[in-house]
Amino acid sequence: MKKLILLIGCLTLTVACQSAVSTPATESTPTATLRPTPIPATTAPTATPPPSPLPLYFTEEFDTDSTFWEFLQTGGADTPLTAYENGMLRIDISAPHTWYLGIHNAHTYSNILITAKSSATPTGSIGLVCRYDESKGWFEFNTASDGTYSALFGQWLAPGIAQYTPIATDPTKHLEAGNLNYEIGLSCQDNSLLLYVNGTLIRRLDIERFELSEGNVGLTTASFNETPMTAFFEWIKVDEP
Repeated sequence: MKKLILLIGCLTLTVACQSAVSTPATESTPTATLRPTPIPATTAPTATPPPSPLPLYFTEEFDTDSTFWEFLQTGGADTPLTAYENGMLRIDISAPHTWYLGIHNAHTYSNILITAKSSATPTGSIGLVCRYDESKGWFEFNTASDGTYSALFGQWLAPGIAQYTPIATDPTKHLEAGNLNYEIGLSCQDNSLLLYVNGTLIRRLDIERFELSEGNVGLTTASFNETPMTAFFEWIKVDEP
């Protein structure tokens, strides 16, 4: 009887021991976490900035060609030739009685001072322009190879045909016959034109009657009877009056 009880006890203990051993948990297959695929950031195309606009006041030294200059002719049988040469603007006129304008069209001005270092062969004139308006007219200051100066009001009658109204024409001690190597200046100030030679004011003229208030600046040169005529502009300065 004791053996039977002992056997039952051992069987019970065996079952209990087996029950005490935990069944290993079935390993779950790792689940991959899906993440959104990064999309490379799209770099916006960098716009090329436009060229800096030319300042309102500047000095043109004629080192390189410029798109701001427009050249216009009145009179003469042949078209003058322009070139950038040795840091200067060169204008060659081969026909007599030819008037040639160079208009700088970057800005328009009301009151302005233009000065230029210029020279030319003694067979014509060389000068400056202010308040150029294609439809209304413009003002010119010219120094001539005979030692005189002139202030003019110009107007286009038709393409290539201009009419000039004299405002003043006189000799001055500041100009020499046969010499066109000067620093010249022209200022439009309200209702006045101021004319300069080598930094000296030689004349102030009333221009109220022409009713021209603003426009572009520029340069001018002309041939007389004798040709060829060659003009040089070393620099032009556009500044406050």
